[in-house]
Parts: sequence; structure tokens; C-alpha cells
Amino acid sequence: MTDWLSYRSIVILFGLSIAGFVGTLVVIPWILVRLPPHYFDERHPRIWLAKRHPVLRAVLLGIKNVVGFIFLLAGIAMLVLPGQGILTMLLGLSLLDFPGKRSLERLIVSRPLVLHGINRLRERFNRPPFTICP
Repeated sequence: MTDWLSYRSIVILFGLSIAGFVGTLVVIPWILVRLPPHYFDERHPRIWLAKRHPVLRAVLLGIKNVVGFIFLLAGIAMLVLPGQGILTMLLGLSLLDFPGKRSLERLIVSRPLVLHGINRLRERFNRPPFTICP
């Protein structure tokens, strides 16, 4: 009985790993292409749902933080599992709300390999490159 459970657990984890890998190959580029070019620019404030009802905004903010935390954990796992670990962690960080978030995002995106890869992806979809200013 325990052999069957351990085999089933391995198959489930393998399936989740493959689904996560394929999901990040689709979701992350889709999001990175749709972000405005000034998303990482400190001079442009980000006001999310500013004109919505406070209760709706609080609920959606909570959901956004939970999804961001899941993406962050998945990105950390993808550092050793198949997938786009750094980009998934960046997506998770961008969804979370915490002090110093924008400077941490800029630190990750300003790395030459990361910025070049993201801007090359944006170029393929005829989007302007990200501007990164302090």
C-alpha cells in the first residue's frame, strides 16, 4: 500500500512540475509583453484599482498577494526544477505588496542578462523595451 502511495505521489509531483514548466512558458511571456515600458521606472507611480470600492480593492489585493506568493515559491522551486525560475520569481515579486518591492524588482530586472532577455521578448511582439530609471 505504501509503495502505491509513494508511486502515486511521484507521478503527481512530476505532473505538477511539467504543468508548472509549460504554464510558465506561456504565462510569463504573456505578462511581460503586456506590461507598460515604464513599469520598472520609479518616476511613474503604480496605483492599482484606485477608483474602486475599498472592500473590493482589499479583497482583490489579498488575492493578488496570494497568487504572487505562489509564483514566488514556484520560482524558487524552479531554480532546481525545470522552468523559468528567475522570471517566475520576478512575476511573483511584482504581484506582492511589501516595502522596498520596486527597488528589488529593479535590482533583478537591471541585470544585463535578464533585461536583455525580457527586451528581446518584447521586441518580438513589437513592444518597446523597458526603461529602468531610479
